[in-house]
Amino acid sequence: MELLSTFIDIVLHLDVHLAALTAQYGTWIYAILFAIIFCETGLVIFPFLPGDSLLFVAGALAATGGMDITTLCGVLLAAAVLGDNTNYWIGHTLGPKVFRWENSRFFNRAAFDKTHAYFEVHGGKTIIVARFLPLLRTFAPFVAGVARMTYARFVALDFIGGCVWILSLTWLGYGFGNLPEVKKNLSLVIVGIIALSLMPVVVGWLRGRSARAAN
Repeated sequence: MELLSTFIDIVLHLDVHLAALTAQYGTWIYAILFAIIFCETGLVIFPFLPGDSLLFVAGALAATGGMDITTLCGVLLAAAVLGDNTNYWIGHTLGPKVFRWENSRFFNRAAFDKTHAYFEVHGGKTIIVARFLPLLRTFAPFVAGVARMTYARFVALDFIGGCVWILSLTWLGYGFGNLPEVKKNLSLVIVGIIALSLMPVVVGWLRGRSARAAN
C-alpha cells in the first residue's frame, strides 16, 4: 500500500517531483525522461508509467528555463519511437506464444486481448491513435509485432504518431503550463489530463459491457 501511495503521489504531483529531479540532476534529467518514456512505450510490463501528464509537465518546466524545449522534444521523440520499435520487435519475436500467457503480475491478458481486438478492427490507424490512449499506447506496437504488420508501414505511422503526441503535449505544457491559474492548479490539470486520456478506454469498456448484457 505504501508503494502504491508513493506512486500515486508522484503521478499527481509530477510538477513538484520533476522540478526536484531537474534541480538535482541537471542535464541528466533528459536521460531520466528518456528512460521513463522508453519504458512506458517499449516494455509491455510498464503501461502504468506516466505519459501524457509527464509530457505536459516537462514542457511547463522547460518554459521556466529548467530544460531546453528543442532538446526536450528531440529526446522524448527518440524515446517514444525507439520504445515502440523495441516493443514491435518483442511482439514479432514472441509471436503467437503470447496468446498462451495467463494473467500474471507483469502481464494483463485481458488488456492485451482488448488491444488485439481493437487492432484487428481498426488496423494501422491504431498506431497513431494509440499514442494518446494509456494501455493501448503500450500494447499497440507489441500487437503490431505479433500480427506481423509490415515494418516499413509501422515505422512511418509510428513516427507520425510519435511526433503528434510528443510535440502537442509538450508544447501545450510549454505554452500554458506556467500561466498563473494553470500553475496554481497544476495538480488538478494533471488529474484532468489523466481523466481525459482514460475516458476513451472507459467508454469502450462500458460499451463492451452493455453489448454483453444485451446478448
